[in-house]
Amino acid sequence: MIIDWPGLRAAATAAAERAYAPYSGLRVGAAGLTADGHVVTGCNVENASYGLTLCAECGLVSAIHASGAGVGALRAVAVVAGDGQPLLPCGRCRQLLLEAGGPDLLVDTAEGPVELKVLLPAAFTGADLAARREVR
Repeated sequence: MIIDWPGLRAAATAAAERAYAPYSGLRVGAAGLTADGHVVTGCNVENASYGLTLCAECGLVSAIHASGAGVGALRAVAVVAGDGQPLLPCGRCRQLLLEAGGPDLLVDTAEGPVELKVLLPAAFTGADLAARREVR
């Protein structure tokens, strides 16, 4: 699959323009390429309580599920600040992206695409839950 990184960044930048960031002033947009070639976007939505703020990646993963693409559909993702420059996902969002695209998901960085398994080594997965779940 050929990835149009400039196009993905442009879609993320357009999403960042629609972000709701009155508290931090940091607009963030995310754009993801799904296995079937669709581009899906998300933006951050802040809340006065801060803890209820939704990251752009959360919106992206929600949109992927709403589109019917589902778990593992994400192949590449670009996350940018309002200026269009790459912004690395936080740890929570890396975990969300892991289930949406797996360890081989390509994440755009200022230095070029990096596999998510490099950004989130020794990740916690559903296999960890299955292996450690207590039987009651």
